[in-house]
Amino acid sequence: MKFAKLLAASALVAGTGLAVPAAQADELTLCWAAWDPANALVELSKEFEAQSGHTMNFEFVPWPNFADRMLNELNSGGKLCDLLIGDSQWIGGGAENGHYVKLNDFFDKEGISMDDFAPATVYAYSTWPKGTPNYYALPAMGDANGWFYRRDWFERDDIKKAYMDATGQELREPQTQKELLQIAQFFQGREIDGQTRYGAAIFTERGSEGITMGATGALYAWGFQYETEPGTYQMDGAVNSPEAVEALEFYKEFYKTATPPGYTDSYMEQGLDAFKSGQVAMAMNWFAFFPGLYQDPDVGGDKIGFFVNPAQNKAASTLGGQGISVVAYSDKQEAALEYIKWFAQPDVQAKWWALGGYSCHVSVLNDPGFKDSQPFAADFLEAMGGVQDFWQEPAYAELLLAMQKRLHDYVVADIGTAQEALDKLIEDWTETFEDEGKL
Repeated sequence: MKFAKLLAASALVAGTGLAVPAAQADELTLCWAAWDPANALVELSKEFEAQSGHTMNFEFVPWPNFADRMLNELNSGGKLCDLLIGDSQWIGGGAENGHYVKLNDFFDKEGISMDDFAPATVYAYSTWPKGTPNYYALPAMGDANGWFYRRDWFERDDIKKAYMDATGQELREPQTQKELLQIAQFFQGREIDGQTRYGAAIFTERGSEGITMGATGALYAWGFQYETEPGTYQMDGAVNSPEAVEALEFYKEFYKTATPPGYTDSYMEQGLDAFKSGQVAMAMNWFAFFPGLYQDPDVGGDKIGFFVNPAQNKAASTLGGQGISVVAYSDKQEAALEYIKWFAQPDVQAKWWALGGYSCHVSVLNDPGFKDSQPFAADFLEAMGGVQDFWQEPAYAELLLAMQKRLHDYVVADIGTAQEALDKLIEDWTETFEDEGKL
């Protein structure tokens, strides 16, 4: 099949015009979060080192500290990073504050076309202002928030019968958010193989971005929008719409009735631990972790299944993922641009996917063999077709902290109502945008 040939070709990449004399070789530092895809990138980058003569160093920061560490580095004009794989929400600040090199002229010179990358990833990871042909990153790591479950439990005759008796329905991968909750509630407190199990691991963490990334999975599925009209910053009637209120009430009910006890401040690692230890029947998390989960000796292989975030009023998923940018403060921008050129090649992108990264290149995603290349590949494609992202404004960190507080106060701490939480969130965001001169 074509996809297999493309992967094979990636192993044969030789001279690509990147080679430089040893005297001109540089040491480049690429900064990213510390997680499985970063390890895959280290392996992938060995080819770049061999072809270019440059040496790659890596600065990987654990997710809970990643934003603070890297944004402080950028805001101080630091020279640690020559290349940065920064979160999608940083693109506005990276562009407007001069942290990222604008790549348009480089792309034109090297024949790198953004049409070769999935439109959703170009929009989210590369452009500022949004949707304009002004590029500050190359799409590097496609990602969305998806779900995985204990397929072996779902397929057991005794559990299927118990679910039918309890609900009158077949136990299956959920098709709606409400069916998702119904299944989670069915497993909540259920004894399986002599152990008490729980429904699902969802995001509730307050300190960085966790509860926002989790709750928006429900909010977007109910039809949540940030503005009544894009670009207006008018939020009343959108952020606090009846659908948004219902979705937030749903997320609180999910937390209260279908998650493990004491699950008050959980994000990626805690959700993975809950699933791997057999605590929960289902879990939400980023597609980036799915390759590792599938290979897990205890819960992977035939024991695990994957599904896209279920729709309710619409099909939608919370966007993750990042673009790769050249840091404007780097003294090695020419060599950093060589890395971008190398990484953009279709054969390199094919190997990136094969190693556990999530390519955004259409030659990989549209290949006939892609959907069958991994058990979660088709779900990834579906999710990326309906992703929504948080504000990508330069003031995104302040906007995010406000949402973290309002959601956590309501969902976990039982403060006020969903309507009040969303109304207050609009007040918070309005103040920020007024300070920014946008309202």
